Parts: sequence; structure tokens; C-alpha cells
Amino acid sequence: MKDCRTDSAPFGGIVRNAYRPPWWAKNRHVQTIWPKFFRRKQALALHWEVLDLPDGDELELAWAPKPEQPEGLVVLFHGLEGDVHSHYANDTMATLAARNYWVVTMHFRGCGRSVNRLPRAYHSGETGDALHVLSLLAARHAGLDLFAVGFSLGGNMLLKLQGELGETSLLRAAVAVSAPMCLSACAEAINRGFARRYQNYLLDSMKQGVLTKMAKGIYPASANLSEEKVRQLRSFRDFDHHITAPLHGFDGVDDYYRRASAMPFLKSIARPTLILHSEDDPFMDGRVIPGQQQLSDKVRLELSASGGHVGFVQGPPWRPQSWLPGRIADFIEQQRQEAGSAYSG
Repeated sequence: MKDCRTDSAPFGGIVRNAYRPPWWAKNRHVQTIWPKFFRRKQALALHWEVLDLPDGDELELAWAPKPEQPEGLVVLFHGLEGDVHSHYANDTMATLAARNYWVVTMHFRGCGRSVNRLPRAYHSGETGDALHVLSLLAARHAGLDLFAVGFSLGGNMLLKLQGELGETSLLRAAVAVSAPMCLSACAEAINRGFARRYQNYLLDSMKQGVLTKMAKGIYPASANLSEEKVRQLRSFRDFDHHITAPLHGFDGVDDYYRRASAMPFLKSIARPTLILHSEDDPFMDGRVIPGQQQLSDKVRLELSASGGHVGFVQGPPWRPQSWLPGRIADFIEQQRQEAGSAYSG
């Protein structure tokens, strides 16, 4: 693997990025856990918008304040069971806003402030809602270049969407962070050893979301679900087999993992796209890292040996910072400048 400066790394290649962990955060679990519980979030004055969807459902957008003359519009897609308050979304919104970008976080169905109306929810390969939102924003704000950033599940979804759209993508550029690009491998990796703690934490939230919908009478009897059955689910694979796959039209969990994984779509991406990934990510293993032959000439994969899952911590332990927002903002700014874009509306 070629080792070169991040700002000169080529597209269509795999390079080492500039991130180096501090002495106290070289462990992948420290990298993953510390930002969530010990990172002081920057205050954001958010404006919420409830967006009606074509199928009668809804999702929520959380907007940062609009700059007087924004450099561009950036849409964030959060991770599994995340939202605009997740440390990575909060920090990235604040950093981009400080650089004069208008930023909005799209919440997947049911991940905002209220339960969504329909039985269906969201999953790693659901690109329809994101495309609807991007199309709407592109029409509303035609004078602004559109960028997108996806984290974890949102990163996989964004990469898949970019591959599906190819040359018709609405985005000037995209960034995906800690994306589980091979879902079957991720389901296996997170079900082993200490990583099961992350799985259990997220799974409890996922199951509670289903139980809440059941209590509200949102799930139909034909779903063949009971409270007891939901509570007995013990892994992501169980959840995806009994809930995600049948609820979203897949022929079982293996069909879902195959069709929803971003890996096969990377070769079709036609807009500048940066993938940031750590080799010690505890949510997954090396099987999620594509080879150079799997990347289009518009994709740059930047790897680091350390960083955990959406971690990339820097600074002292009593005042931890994240390297991610600055790298994301630098990439977006570079792509904007190369495009020579200017706000006109």
C-alpha cells in the first residue's frame, strides 16, 4: 500500500491517512467509547422539519443555522440508532457550519423525535428516502452545490446510493466514515468477544423501537411478531432475519445482507468520494475493506491502523477532540474549490 500525504492521495486508490492516535487512545475500544461518553458536544441551534414521504410516512430533518452566503449544502446521514445529537454528527455539523456551510442531518425513519407512522423502518441499504431528500433539497436550493456525509450504517447507505446513481448523482462529492460495506461480515464480527457489548447496546435500542411500535398498534397482525419473540432476539443476524428482512421485502437475512451491502456498488461511483476507515474498527473486520480493484476511479479509501468505530480521537483524555470533522471539512472544501462553485440563490 502506498503511503502518501492525504491531500495528494489519488482517487481510485488506497492510502494511509494522516491520523495518528494519542498515547492514551491506541486501544480500539477506547477510541470507540470515549467520544460518546466523554466528548463535550458543541452547542447547535437546530431547526427541525418534519418531511412527509410519498408512501404516507415521515422523517425528520435537523438544520443548523443558515449562513448568509453558504459555500454549499451538506447532508449528514447518521449511524445505526443514531441522530443529530450523536457525537460524530454534532461535531461535524458544528465544524462545517463554522466553515460557512449550511448543514442538515436527515434522520432515518423513527430515529428523530417521534415514532414514524408505518411499520417499516430503515436499514443499511435503504437509499430511497435519502434520494428523495437529496432531490428535494437540490430543487429547493438549486444555486448550492450539494455534498453528503454518511457515518457507519449511513455511510454504507450513502456509498450504495452513489453507486446506484453513478453519473446521475446529485452530489458534488461524498464522504463515508466507518461504513460496514459487507454486512454479513459485520454481523459475524460484532457477535464475537467484547464487540458483543456494542451489539447488545444497539440491539436493545432496536428492539425497544419495535416494541414501542407494537404498543402503538403500528405493526399488523400479519407481521407474525410477539413481544416475547422480539425480546428473545440475541444478535443483529436474528433481528435482521426476523424483522429487517421480512419488513422490507427481502427473501431472508442473507438476501438482505447481499443486496444492501455497499461493496458491489463502489465500482460504479462517478462522483468524488472519500472513504475513511480504521483497520481496528471493533464493529467489523478486514473483510469490509475493499481492494483497489473494487474501487472506481472516483473513490479514495483512506485507512488508518487505529481509530476504532467513528472514533479517531485526538487531544488529551480530559479534553478529547475528534480528527474526523476537520478531515471531512477539508475534503469537502477541496472538492468545492476544484469545482469553482459559487452560491447563486
